Amino acid sequence: MGGRGWRAGAALVAAALCGALVAGTGGGRAVAADAGRAEVAVRLAASSVIAPGVEYRAFSVPASHGTAYGHLLTADLTERRVSVGLLTPGAVAAREPVSRMAVALHAVAGVNADFFDISEAQHPGVEATGAAVGPAVSDGVALKAAVPAGQRFGPPLPPGTSTRDVLGVGADRVARLDRLSLSASATTPYGTVRVGGFNQYAVPVGGVGVFTSAWGSASRARAVCGTDSDRAAPCGKDGYEVVVRHGRVVSGSPVPGSGAIGRDTVVLVGRERGAAVLRRLRPGQPVTVRERLVARSGAVPRFAVGGFPVLRGGQPLSGLDRVTAATRTAAGVGGRGRRLYLLVLDGNAENGSGLSIAELAGVMRQIGAVDAVNLDGGGSSTLVARDPATGQVTVRNHPSGGAERPVPEGIGLFSRS
Repeated sequence: MGGRGWRAGAALVAAALCGALVAGTGGGRAVAADAGRAEVAVRLAASSVIAPGVEYRAFSVPASHGTAYGHLLTADLTERRVSVGLLTPGAVAAREPVSRMAVALHAVAGVNADFFDISEAQHPGVEATGAAVGPAVSDGVALKAAVPAGQRFGPPLPPGTSTRDVLGVGADRVARLDRLSLSASATTPYGTVRVGGFNQYAVPVGGVGVFTSAWGSASRARAVCGTDSDRAAPCGKDGYEVVVRHGRVVSGSPVPGSGAIGRDTVVLVGRERGAAVLRRLRPGQPVTVRERLVARSGAVPRFAVGGFPVLRGGQPLSGLDRVTAATRTAAGVGGRGRRLYLLVLDGNAENGSGLSIAELAGVMRQIGAVDAVNLDGGGSSTLVARDPATGQVTVRNHPSGGAERPVPEGIGLFSRS
């Protein structure tokens, strides 16, 4: 599947470079500006309709490390048949290729999304969970909250941004950048305890995290490793886990466990002070857990994924990296929230080309985005789209390493016939 998509993508890039891009043919130029550099033209190939309200096109842009080649999906959210949803393998702590998730969920197109717990080399014997860094919402249901900033994977966050920042789409069908904070608690016979984690691979130091059936069967041992400021810090030696079923404590253990969690069950994992609180609980005692994600905007998201902002109100954020070029994935919002842009670069590790974060912000602005977030890049960068002629979903970019990397989530575009 992927090979056919790559050949199609390469043909479109060639068209962008060699074809005459004139008004009226669907091709054209946009101008990307990176502060301190001359403006450069983004060369856009003619667009093709993937489904009503969803278009695809290839592009190229000369940048600081050479010409970068990429692929762009545009979704018109004023088209009632178009919707945006989370691509997921069925569990927070699980991974699958974007193409497989898109086919399984009947998406017409999509890209990879947030950075994730990809490696635990600093913690020998601890399995990487594969879970994403930031919040996730699917069909209006909160699946997870954000890990502490020091526990994240990916480039340094720009000043003023957070792991709680998301790209979301509300019930009003408006896409927006937002911030989702966890509001959660566990009521026990000894009082109400603040819960600081929700299906997260890292629980805040001294805190308590809750895991539900949405987490999947992955080990929860990673939850007590690292600190809020240092992902590589050793795993804490003071942890405790409590299993609650039908609102009653079933068991406790000093070692976080693994395995599927039933829909009638929640698992509480505490570290340091949080572990001391959980140790007091005994089988049969009542525990009530409540959790929700609260949007800073007040809008209730139907869909949301984590990503750090690079563009707000049409202006690149301060402090963006202008030096390091890499394969990138980004999502942007334009048209007063009614237009969604999903952008992925080809993997060019062999020749070092790509875009810096600052260049990425400039490109997103020039293609029409007013607000934009950077998503997981490198080997994760993947864009898939349905071939209208065959109905098959194919990979349109050239992933680094020549094959799709399994990822925990993606942004899916859906179109009802």
